Amino acid sequence: MVSPSVKHFRPDVKRDMKYVLVSGGVCSSLGKGVTTSSIGALLKAKGFRVTATKIDPYLNIDAGLMSPYEHGEVFVLDDGGEADLDLGNYERMMGLSLKRANNITTGKIYSSVINKERRGDYLGRTVQVVPHITSEVVKWIDSVAHTPTDGSGLCPHICVIELGGTVGDIESATFLEAIRQFKFNLPPNSMCFVHCSYIPIMSGQKTKPTQHTVKALQSVGIQPDILVARCSEPIEEATKRKISNQCNVYPGRVISAHNLKNLFDFIDLLEDQDMFKIISDVLRLTIPEPVPAVVQKSLTPVIAPGLKTLEDWRNYSRSVDKAREGADVRIAFVGKYIKGGDDAYASVVKALEHSAVAVGRNLVIEFISSTDLQPIEAPVVDVAAAADLANEEEGKKSDVKVADPSDLYEIAVAKMKSCDGIFVPGGFGDRGIEGKVKAAQLAREWKKPYFGVCLGMQVAIIDFARSIVGLSDATSEEFDIAKESSHHVLKYMPEIPKESMGANMRLGSRWVDIVEEDSLAYKLYGGCQKIAERHRHRYEFNIDFYDKFVEKGFRFVGKDESKERMDIIELDRSVHPFFLAVQYHPEFKSRPGVPSPPFLGFVFAAANPDKIDAGLDKCLSDGPNVLFMHLDVNATQLR
Repeated sequence: MVSPSVKHFRPDVKRDMKYVLVSGGVCSSLGKGVTTSSIGALLKAKGFRVTATKIDPYLNIDAGLMSPYEHGEVFVLDDGGEADLDLGNYERMMGLSLKRANNITTGKIYSSVINKERRGDYLGRTVQVVPHITSEVVKWIDSVAHTPTDGSGLCPHICVIELGGTVGDIESATFLEAIRQFKFNLPPNSMCFVHCSYIPIMSGQKTKPTQHTVKALQSVGIQPDILVARCSEPIEEATKRKISNQCNVYPGRVISAHNLKNLFDFIDLLEDQDMFKIISDVLRLTIPEPVPAVVQKSLTPVIAPGLKTLEDWRNYSRSVDKAREGADVRIAFVGKYIKGGDDAYASVVKALEHSAVAVGRNLVIEFISSTDLQPIEAPVVDVAAAADLANEEEGKKSDVKVADPSDLYEIAVAKMKSCDGIFVPGGFGDRGIEGKVKAAQLAREWKKPYFGVCLGMQVAIIDFARSIVGLSDATSEEFDIAKESSHHVLKYMPEIPKESMGANMRLGSRWVDIVEEDSLAYKLYGGCQKIAERHRHRYEFNIDFYDKFVEKGFRFVGKDESKERMDIIELDRSVHPFFLAVQYHPEFKSRPGVPSPPFLGFVFAAANPDKIDAGLDKCLSDGPNVLFMHLDVNATQLR
């Protein structure tokens, strides 16, 4: 009989799963997420059912309250989980629908262990990092690895795990120890270690950083099976041999991950370097038998469409190249977190790219800070000169540049005017809000194609209330801190608690009923009257103003099942060619080859303003897409 204390060192796990672990060394932003996603897509193309897990070593429970400037976007899952943006890469590339448990954080692990200790689960034992924390990590991975995520309802064959952070960091040490232990809980040939490293070019390709990071990995008892060497140029054979000799890895298992013009060629690059064969040799894989037709018919979940085979990915890559050679479609992107880079709006940018490829146009995004569109009041200090201000106190000279707000405003307006369409994404807080309202107003007045998401819908409502309904002080309860307005056209949702901020929004997949068949939304979704999309918001349209808006021609074409929550708004085509906004976040379900319908319609309208009717008719004739109809009832928080 095994004692309870030994069980913590060797927790019971299922032994039928294969694992691929992807780690990184030398520095961050090496492309671990792309590598993980591409390996998963490659395995799926070979016929395996895959799932994915991201380990984030930070103490936060999830990414929900993290700054988009530091951490990038918060990716929302079907079950309402607020996760790292890499889970978005996994879903798009592997065709998955992940759950909150697929994003493991230090905060979640410690919280779980502490809760167990308070319940008395450890029978009075001293609770320690080893074995209790490490054991919790092992059991968590084992659980999520066996959870179906591809819509088939069948257990995955392989779980691909990405370990966030950099090997050598204190934060990731516990997870490395847990994974080392996990390997020995499994049969031989059950885990393949893939390590990403960086090869700088300084009078030749230098391998010393890679040698050091591999030694750091070996020092905790893990020997990488495959090295993915990130470099601006293809890795030379001599470099591979040197890495092999110093890092104890076969030369053929050193994979060159050099710069590519088209990131969708990376899967083919891995295939050309025998990545699948190497993983197959390490894990002793055998190609699974196809699921019998009888079993397929009995499966109730819906298998989502998307790119599956290697030929699918090659064809899509060619479509990307062809679109880049096409005419430009210029989109004015009016956001609050522009200085945070593309990562702050990762899924939105991807959704726009997917749509541009579908319409055969080269996407050009003009990023415009919404603060530049704010009402002109007083000069503002240039952000780039902020550091100099601190030096003044130390007696140092400082030439602080002062930006004329009128110049910033005129430049922003000119940029918007030059674009084919205007897009306003989501966000929180009152900074830059009036600039977003101005963007919606100008799009309406100029009759330029407009698409707003979440906050982008709310600012369109505020503009309409002020400009058309006649409520000059109309605003959202969120922005009226001083309670000066008597017309809160957007209100705090009554069931959302105010005591805490974490995970207390309307989150995850919800049903949306499209109630008007002559609407843009109905046609873009292929004539589907009931769709499932992911939400993330605390404020909603105040239905006390419903009649006043409708009297002025405002159209609420999408509502929740109670018909009391407004999810899709439009302006009539007789007054505007394409004005659409949604309360949910359709970007989270957009995928290569399967663009989000509202994004697709918006980009098509921007690229072909004289052919909007033809584009809508095409969407309607193509019919609904199962990806936007299916709702995992086990993963939702419907209210």
